[in-house]
Amino acid sequence: MGLETSGVRKYPSTSGLLASSAGLGWSALSVELRSHGVSETQAIIPQHVEICLVIAGNNDGLVRRTAAGMLQDAVPKTGAIWLSPVGAAKGIAITSPIPQTAHLYLPTALFARLKDDFNLPGTPADSIRHAAGISDDVIEQIGRSVLSDLASETTASRMYAETAAVTLAARLFQKYCDGGSSALITPGAHPLDHVRLRRVLDYISAHIEDGITLADLARVGGQSRFHFARKFALAMGVSPKRYVSRMRLDKAMAELAAGKLPLVQIALNAGFSSQASFTRAFSRATGTTPQEYRRQRR
Repeated sequence: MGLETSGVRKYPSTSGLLASSAGLGWSALSVELRSHGVSETQAIIPQHVEICLVIAGNNDGLVRRTAAGMLQDAVPKTGAIWLSPVGAAKGIAITSPIPQTAHLYLPTALFARLKDDFNLPGTPADSIRHAAGISDDVIEQIGRSVLSDLASETTASRMYAETAAVTLAARLFQKYCDGGSSALITPGAHPLDHVRLRRVLDYISAHIEDGITLADLARVGGQSRFHFARKFALAMGVSPKRYVSRMRLDKAMAELAAGKLPLVQIALNAGFSSQASFTRAFSRATGTTPQEYRRQRR
């Protein structure tokens, strides 16, 4: 399983890289699909929250992890998941080859953003619990979906990866967070099921240049506006309005990098009434102006 030191991931020589998101421009999520042979690694401190999802497992093997003063043994069967928080040293021993494992890395900046958006206590990226060999249908579905996009990249792959990262972080808050963060989840409240959520996200992607309203999204999701807004925020970690704004900003960044459209057209495509208002919003979100961002990408 992957380890990091000073932000650089280290793998033993028996680990083979099968696929990677490197070079795709994904900022909130990085993914590697690896095979793992028999190995033993020294304890190193991870710099990102890591989710390991076994895609093709080995029921005869064993993964032994030492972390936070604990010894965890688990069988790397297909669908098994390991979680690792930031800043806690871990060592891994693998007793038998594992054909395919997806490693999904979530940066601390993503958790800090969600903490600010929802006024979460503590340091969320540090408070994810160590988990070994668990089963979680939500994480598995998202992980496999991300791998599918990795295998057949489309123009929407980067957008979906950013969305998946937020969903994964929200799931970790909901189910695997110590220090009080998970207690903020309302008892009995459930996020949108995967099919409805994907339907809503696909609708947003297809109508990103249109005037998307909460009523539109609630209708697509088959919920009242009140329940949809609450369940969408629970599933995605942000409100529907903020999510749409972020997706429009992502689209604007892609159009700026392409360099084909004038700034005023990009501003209108992103739902702004003028180039000036777009420039202000873009600068607040990225720390640079649209013109500077375009020049940097040439």
